[in-house]
Amino acid sequence: MSKKIITVDDAATMRKMVAFTLKGAGHEVFEAGDGVEALTVLRQRPVDLVLTDVNMPNMDGLELTRQLRALPSFARTPIILLTTESDPAKKMLGRAAGATGWIVKPFSQEQLLAIVAKVLPA
Repeated sequence: MSKKIITVDDAATMRKMVAFTLKGAGHEVFEAGDGVEALTVLRQRPVDLVLTDVNMPNMDGLELTRQLRALPSFARTPIILLTTESDPAKKMLGRAAGATGWIVKPFSQEQLLAIVAKVLPA
């Protein structure tokens, strides 16, 4: 079943790769270049999953996660952090912010699709 997913990353190439993979699996994908842009998009379009980079200008992925978790409509929406950070302390910050999971870049299309399948019921 097709799900609505937003990919948030300041690197256009990463957004395009994630979108290409997810669209190929039949999902509807929205894109945003940072947390501020993502909040604007998400206020107009609820989604089933948020995939966000951690390190971005204007608003990083941790702050985006905190702000989304404060909204009743996103209290239970899965939020996956995509980052080059593999430090356990950073993962703890992500969990504390309300992230559902974490994928370390670079990752394969198979890894991405596996985590999407894990957090989104069919």
